[in-house]
Formats: sequence, structure tokens, C-alpha cells
Amino acid sequence: MQLMIRQNDLNGIIKAAEKSEVEVCGFLFGRREGETFKVGEVYFVTNRLNSPTEFEMDPLEMAKGIDEAERKGLEVVGVFHSHPQCPPRPSGRDLEGMEVWPVVWLIVDGRGRYGAYVLRNEKVEGIKVGIRNC
Repeated sequence: MQLMIRQNDLNGIIKAAEKSEVEVCGFLFGRREGETFKVGEVYFVTNRLNSPTEFEMDPLEMAKGIDEAERKGLEVVGVFHSHPQCPPRPSGRDLEGMEVWPVVWLIVDGRGRYGAYVLRNEKVEGIKVGIRNC
């Protein structure tokens, strides 16, 4: 399994995380092709908890983003968020979210590090992040 994302999109998420004191979050829209999740668009959603240690996406913004993506023929292939004060690995709360949203979870920190994860057979598995040009 791998997540394919454009460098500019990944950089945009990292830069937003570096500038924010609270967790940034949103969706990765695109298509799944076999074991590859190809990101076509990054969609930021407001963290309504406004917290540096947890996030909860605003439901109205979530619905708007998903509707827009579906009109473009895209689907949710991932959820992204940041860990401003912790390493980019899933937390206990993230595991709960991964059960609700069984897609790739991209986590970045405030230092430019990142990791992508899936929940498979009730276990977290790190997956490769590949950079695509277009």
C-alpha cells in the first residue's frame, strides 16, 4: 500500500502545521487504484476543537468538501492532521477515528516530519508516501 501525493500538496499541509498552534486537519480527495491511494486534492477543514492535542472536523465543512469532491468524481482517500507537539504517529484517539474513517491517515508534525498509516486487521500499519509530479 502507498499514498501518492504531489510535493506541493504535502508541503502545503506541512507549512500549515508549522504555522499553527492547534492541530490542522482535513481530507485527501482522489482515487484508489488497487493498493495505491492517489491524492488529487487537499481540502482543509476547520478544527472545531481549536486544540493543540486533538481535532474534530467541522461537520458542515466536511459535508461541503465531500459534496464538491463527488461532483469532481473524487472520493475520500485519506484524512490528514497534525501533531504540533508530538511525533507524527497515530494516537489513541486517532485509532478511534481510523475505525470510523478506514482510509489512509497522513499525520505531520511541526518540524516537517510525516507518516501515513492504515488500520488493517485492527492493527496500525505504516505505509509508504510517494511523491508524484502531477
